[in-house]
Amino acid sequence: MPKSSFFNICLFLSLLVFSCQKEKAKTTRSVKPKVDGMVWIPAGIFEMGASESDAMALSHEKPKHAVKVDGFYMDETEVTNAQFSKFIEATAYVTTAERPVDWDLIKSQLPPGTPKPHDSLLKPGSLLFKKTKQSVPNLYDFSQWWRWSIGANWKQPHGKGSSIIGRENHPVVHISFEDALSYCQWAGRRLPTEAEWEYAARGGKKNKIYFWGNLSNSLSKYVNSWEGEFPVNNTQADGFEKSAPVKTFPPNDFGLYEISGNVWEWTSDWYNINYYESCRKNSLTNNPNGADSAYNPNNPYIEEKVIRGGSFLCNDSYCASYRVSSRMATDPNTSLEHLGFRTVLVVNK
Repeated sequence: MPKSSFFNICLFLSLLVFSCQKEKAKTTRSVKPKVDGMVWIPAGIFEMGASESDAMALSHEKPKHAVKVDGFYMDETEVTNAQFSKFIEATAYVTTAERPVDWDLIKSQLPPGTPKPHDSLLKPGSLLFKKTKQSVPNLYDFSQWWRWSIGANWKQPHGKGSSIIGRENHPVVHISFEDALSYCQWAGRRLPTEAEWEYAARGGKKNKIYFWGNLSNSLSKYVNSWEGEFPVNNTQADGFEKSAPVKTFPPNDFGLYEISGNVWEWTSDWYNINYYESCRKNSLTNNPNGADSAYNPNNPYIEEKVIRGGSFLCNDSYCASYRVSSRMATDPNTSLEHLGFRTVLVVNK
């Protein structure tokens, strides 16, 4: 996938790489005490991975494999700016995008011989999306619509000078994997495994492409995504150009809001392109934690984590990642304008 040298350097400046009758899955229902802001996801068995009817499915979403997960609580929404602000106030934590840039660390994750960029670029920041003026010939050359923005971070989500004032109920973004883990530790939670995430996202439905069913013509009703020609014109048929406030769109059958679209969400699993294939040998996998190690031949210099759910930038023309089986590999040190998280809580039996 071609990328300009400048874009590759900018990516790594913040250690960023992208980069009717309803059928129900088998679940075990039980009455659980309420946890503020969370919903109970009952234990169950489901088939993880893309359906054969999903024409947009990529090879790393297959083959389907049977998985059993125990019950757990999950945030009903993505973690918001207001919630993350309380964490910062309590801990004085500094996010990845706000820290000084360490060129020696960056260089260790770049191809040998990569030249050092000008010092003016080696400053804290993150990647922001920028629309193109005309159609692009290659929708997999992400350098055409991402730009390095010094000063972009969770408090300034759209670049230096922007603010989260008035956006307290929007999902927090520009969050690295470490940032999400630190919040979880403070809150007494953890990130969901990839299996937990997909099981929860399906909402008890089986063999469905989206959490609401198989019809994509309902997209703007259920999901904040890119409508129109990407990355040139967003018609905002869903009402939003960028992130939407949480609880804007209908929840899935488990009560989870914006589980598809809006912003990508971290999971705890390593990304390994061979992992799903390795699951084929098991008739049933219990509470999987994903691959033992990371492997992505398209990005051999970085050990990546799995992110899920898609974002306000997803479009049928190149990713449609609001599908419940969709997955993407991302550098744990990544912080992006469309990347956030939600947490889970496991209660001892």
